Order: sequence, then structure tokens, then C-alpha cells
Amino acid sequence: MKILFVIAGLLAAAAAALLAAVYWRQEALLFAPEPLAPDHHFGIADVTEDTIAVDGAQLSALHLRLPDPKGVVFFLHGNGGNLESWFVDTDFYRRANFDLYMFDYRGYGKSTGRITSEAQLRADVEVAWRRVAPQYQGRRRVIVGRSLGTALAARLAAEVQPDLTILVSPYWSMTELAHLHYPLLPAWLLRYPLETFADIGRIDGPVLILHGDRDTLIPYWQGERLQAAARHGQLVRIVGAGHGDLQGFPSYLDAIAQRLARLG
Repeated sequence: MKILFVIAGLLAAAAAALLAAVYWRQEALLFAPEPLAPDHHFGIADVTEDTIAVDGAQLSALHLRLPDPKGVVFFLHGNGGNLESWFVDTDFYRRANFDLYMFDYRGYGKSTGRITSEAQLRADVEVAWRRVAPQYQGRRRVIVGRSLGTALAARLAAEVQPDLTILVSPYWSMTELAHLHYPLLPAWLLRYPLETFADIGRIDGPVLILHGDRDTLIPYWQGERLQAAARHGQLVRIVGAGHGDLQGFPSYLDAIAQRLARLG
């Protein structure tokens, strides 16, 4: 009998250690930053580098600036890579006549520091927005979020009410997504609930949702639920697309181009 108590104690200790590791090391599970050397040069035509000072760090940003743009697309990227891999399709935005602004989260690319909380991450987004938005008074302002960035984009859009919000491969919440992939994981462990659903219904303007119907990471039905929760939501199904290959389908950029053109 004594050996059973010992085994039970060891199992309980192991489970507690595992839960503690998940709680304190969530950043390693959620974020996959790829750093760049401080002297890295992006070298993209019409694109300038920007540095955003935030509490305890410096964020690296890129800004495509056209002579007389309709407005700006403020893009919040996904959980991997950096601006080198995310700041693409510049020719597309040139044709649409929209400037493009994107920054790397802490620890990504040339950005310093590290992400330590959802509140910190959201605060950085607000600082970056306040840096660029005043330059576009009287012009169209579009907020885009992809994957991880969709919850961040939805909250920012609910607060600043842009002309258009675009959510690419969005999730209902990180809590629900974690439960979907790790059903035994207690919800109270998650320090990054990232509740897209809590903000999408507070956006007054149009919300365009694009989602691949073969997405196994964030299932298509999550996009359907978010469309239903939005006041003015449009869902575009990217047939045959998964999670990471969405941008390779012509219907993806076509849908964005059509919506940007409607802004006038």
C-alpha cells in the first residue's frame, strides 16, 4: 500500500510540474519569433524602417509610403517569422494605392525585449497605432490581423473604429483553440486568452473575414462563428487553402483588393 502512495505522490508532483511549466512557459508555446541582426537591411523599394519606443524595448517596423495613397493598411502578423517573411505583397498594395505599416512584436526580427503578458502585447499594438495613424487624417484606415494578430486587430478596431477591418484565419479565442488541440489542458492555466469574439461585435464598420476551408490549425468554422458575431461581417471561403498557404491562392488577394477598392 505504501508503494501506491509513493507512486501517486510522484505522479501528482509530475503533473504539478507540468502544469507549472505550461503556465510559466506559455510564451514558448504561443510565439515563434525569428530574430534578425540589428544591422539587417530589408532593402525594399519605397519602404522605410521605423523604430517604435515602448516600455522596456524598441520595436522594428516597416512603412511602405506612396506619393498620394488612399490610406494605410496597419497589419498585425502571425506568431512566427519576422518582417522579412511577413512584409510581402508590396506590389499588391502599390496597385491598390495603400500604404502598408507593419511592426515586429518583441523578440521578433530586429525588435528587442520579449513578450511577457497579453496586456503588454496589446499595449505595444496601441503605441504602434498611435505612431502611424495621425499621419492619415482624412484618409482611409484599414486594420488587418492574421492568425495570432486577429485578436489584437479586433480589439484595436473596436477601440479606434477604422474604415475596414480584415481578419485572416481568425480564432474565436486562444482559450477555445487551446482546448481544441489540448482538451485536457485546464483553461485557468492560460495567461493569453486573446478573445477575438469579445471585440468583433463592437466594431461598427465592415469586417472582412478570410479563412481557408482546409485549415487544420484554426478550423474554418471558427471564422463562421466570428462572422455571425460581427455586426457587419463578410466571410470569404478560400477553397482548398490551409493555414500557412492562404496567401498563395488568388482568391485571397482578390477578395482584399475588391474590398479596398470599395473604400473609394
